[in-house]
Amino acid sequence: MTLRRALGPFDGTMIVIGGIIGSGIFINPYLVARALDTPLLVLSAWVAGGAIALAGAFAYAELGQRLPHAGGQYVYLREAWHPLAGFLYGWALLFMIETGAMAAVAITFAQYASRMVGGDGADPQFIAVGSILLLSAINYFGVKPGSRILNVFVVLKVAALGALVLFAWTGPAAPEWLSASRVDDSPSTALTFGVALIPILFAYGGWQNANYVAEEMRDPRRHLPISLIVGTLIVVVVYLLANVAYMRTLGLEGLAATETPAAEVASQWFGGMGERLIAGAIAISTFGFLNLAILAPTRVYFAMARDGAFLPALARVHPRYQSPAAAIMLQSTWAILLTLTGTYGDLLNTVVFADWIFFGLTVAGLFVLRHRGSTDGFRTPLYPFLPAAFVLVAIAVVGSVIATDPWRSAAGAGLLVLGVPVYYFFTSRPKAPHAD
Repeated sequence: MTLRRALGPFDGTMIVIGGIIGSGIFINPYLVARALDTPLLVLSAWVAGGAIALAGAFAYAELGQRLPHAGGQYVYLREAWHPLAGFLYGWALLFMIETGAMAAVAITFAQYASRMVGGDGADPQFIAVGSILLLSAINYFGVKPGSRILNVFVVLKVAALGALVLFAWTGPAAPEWLSASRVDDSPSTALTFGVALIPILFAYGGWQNANYVAEEMRDPRRHLPISLIVGTLIVVVVYLLANVAYMRTLGLEGLAATETPAAEVASQWFGGMGERLIAGAIAISTFGFLNLAILAPTRVYFAMARDGAFLPALARVHPRYQSPAAAIMLQSTWAILLTLTGTYGDLLNTVVFADWIFFGLTVAGLFVLRHRGSTDGFRTPLYPFLPAAFVLVAIAVVGSVIATDPWRSAAGAGLLVLGVPVYYFFTSRPKAPHAD
């Protein structure tokens, strides 16, 4: 039995938007405002980050059109470089990147959901675990129920940001908000611009989620490129408008001075209710992101097992719901353990550089696959310059993370190396046909 082809272009676009927009746009723009000294530079940094994200989306659109299989990035790394490269990506995704993100996002959801309803005494771990269990159950029953939940919450989170932008534009603006500059700090340089790009690039990450579920799209060769490009462009516009709203209301100085810019903007409109409204918006955003973390990446472990490179049970599809049920249960179980132990924060910090290692390797793999032969359909514009620029940015991001936190980066690399003997253990065994 195979995975069910149930997703259309709208579903794919919602997966892209839901995979990128989390809680960061509600909170993190103050980091960029602190690094740069003029509003135009701040907006330019967000434009640059959006251009980099779009370059990645273009490359993934061509890769997905060439190899429209479950697992997405795992498949591209396997085919372009070596099956071990694909396996190490899936290994990092399961034990570090995705499950750590799920634990952190589930706790964030629990905290903001409690604030929204005024339940300060609620145990965030209990709510976080409950949210993972609920969404795992929904996705267990098939890709369509999980996709419907995702679509609703993506629309809600974009609507919340749209309302914030609308209120900011109809209200009084900070004096000279577009031309004022900070005078108490040293002028911005190329180095500070690069520093500002780091949180922006993390905020733009997530377009690759649509590639994970390519095998469940009705027409992936046609719909996947549309979803990636349209979804990423929508996020770029939303992020730019949100940052304009923050600076128009608070000014650059005000944005740099607050760690909760969305709440600050809302409080100017709604007073004490503003914080609760933003808490609701962040709860909606993180709940939708958590649902996507269960829906999409589990297809990577399914694909690994189907190739005989991981636990055979993960290659089984539920006979009724046509979902990778075992992969969903494995990932959610590990995420719950990380949530209960509270070690997910340290785990995320040690391997945050891994995502961009694999981003760079994946886009670089496009050169390898193009060399082996062209294909009809979508082709990355401005090739080879655009993907080459993306790979250089990925190298710079990884280098920056290593330079700023070498010990945790080394620990993350060590965790990746642990996956090598696991890969050879599974691939050296006789490959038995798995049960469908």
